[in-house]
Amino acid sequence: MCLAVPARIVSLEADDQAVIDAGGIRKRVSIALVEGVVPGDYVIVHVGYALARLDPDAAAETLAAMAAAGLEPGELV
Repeated sequence: MCLAVPARIVSLEADDQAVIDAGGIRKRVSIALVEGVVPGDYVIVHVGYALARLDPDAAAETLAAMAAAGLEPGELV
């Protein structure tokens, strides 16, 4: 099973990297697969790669569902 987690872009770094925030945990991930992201955008992150940009409403809905299930996004990135 694969699990991708919604995370917010905090800052852009060199070499197609960005710092993301997932439930208070910050981590550097590759944004090479997603064009045009800016700080504040939400992305789906899987094994260190941002896979796609995510609508903020969809991100909030997914994060709420994860919280209701007792899952912390920061523990999964």
